[in-house]
Amino acid sequence: MQVLLIDDERAIRRALREILEFEGCVVEEAENGDQALDKLNSHQFDLIFSDIKMPQMDGLELLDRVLELGIDVPVIMISGHGTVETAVGAIKKGAFDFIEKPLDLNRILVLLRQVKDRNLLVQETKVLKQVVKKIKGSAIIGDSAAISAIKTMIEKVAPSEARVLITGGNGTGKELVARSLHELSNRSKMPFIEVNCAAIPAELIESELFGHEKGAFTSAVKDRKGKFELASGGTLFLDEIGDMSLTAQAKVLRALQENVISRVGGEKDLKVDCRVVAATNKDIREEIKAGRFREDLYHRLAVILIHVPSLNERRSDIPQLVSHFIKLICQEHGILEKSIDPAAVEALSQINWTGNIRELRNIIERLIILSDQCIMAADVNRYANPSH
Repeated sequence: MQVLLIDDERAIRRALREILEFEGCVVEEAENGDQALDKLNSHQFDLIFSDIKMPQMDGLELLDRVLELGIDVPVIMISGHGTVETAVGAIKKGAFDFIEKPLDLNRILVLLRQVKDRNLLVQETKVLKQVVKKIKGSAIIGDSAAISAIKTMIEKVAPSEARVLITGGNGTGKELVARSLHELSNRSKMPFIEVNCAAIPAELIESELFGHEKGAFTSAVKDRKGKFELASGGTLFLDEIGDMSLTAQAKVLRALQENVISRVGGEKDLKVDCRVVAATNKDIREEIKAGRFREDLYHRLAVILIHVPSLNERRSDIPQLVSHFIKLICQEHGILEKSIDPAAVEALSQINWTGNIRELRNIIERLIILSDQCIMAADVNRYANPSH
């Protein structure tokens, strides 16, 4: 932990430094507020100890400046005799806590532990915010003609209640389109529920979608709501719908036609109100010809069709995607953002991306882990998938 220690008394600084360094902290010192501000401008600290009574700029003025500058660092005030009330006032103003002179070792250790816990929570919150931002899908990266057309389509379609069928290969970003449709819709404050139809065994898909009544089958020990009910008021995203069994397709068709479902093992019809967005990596027209997909369900789902192009079809977006993933992944790993040489970006642009954006993201993560601070073309040649 990086600590800035501000006190005009050398003896106090020395005593506190010994304690902090014994606890593994790296300590910088300042004799007054002006020195402290200089250090705060050039270094990043995890904790500040500041005396209240100091010549020139006192601790309270320094606290004001720290808050004005938006420096998000906990400040612990050091209060001498008769300044406890002032210290309490400082806490109300935004200080983390205070310690009194003479310094109490146990009190300092407790505060250090509290600050570490606080900083950990702050870091976790930042990571969670990044995850939420990523999940929300508020930004589809790219300015290519194909992606610009998709963004325009989403803006037009999202406020409506029209069902959408999203097509495209694995890893192209179909889920991102679905989430963007939800976020820009009038249902955005309600749930976005996703079902991966390919990942659920055929015998369980009906229970997953429509729920079941207690006793409907051996392991049904209590009533369970299905995804249609859970998505009520919001959006139900049926991913890889081309892999759904014909029996389940018939029930989905009824749900879309009548806005009612019945749970497995149940006799009662339940009203549902969710917007259905579906996606598939299959050629549904071919699936219909082969008798594996119901044509009437296709027409119910494909009121609006959005095709997401492969990464090979939108290579002009690769530099933007690379920059986006470097920033995102470095934040996720909690490391300093790495740079990338233009020749490395060019090398990435030449790869045959059979796995699309998902594959690009994986390779960027690999490059960040294995490369030096600047990713070079040689790194791309060395660490990109050997199959290329």
